[in-house]
Amino acid sequence: MKWLTIIKDHIGASVSIGPDDFEYNQLLMQKGGLFSAYQAFGDGLNGIMTELNEVLSA
Repeated sequence: MKWLTIIKDHIGASVSIGPDDFEYNQLLMQKGGLFSAYQAFGDGLNGIMTELNEVLSA
């Protein structure tokens, strides 16, 4: 659940999230970056990012 909170906050500040953000955002990096995000969300990560970008930036 912490991942989703960090991602939501990042989208709120940056309007979107993409794979590169996991390597440049300090909080996302502290959670383990893109590799750890894929471990947590599996193959669904890209779909989750797309859906969150659409819903939270609207």
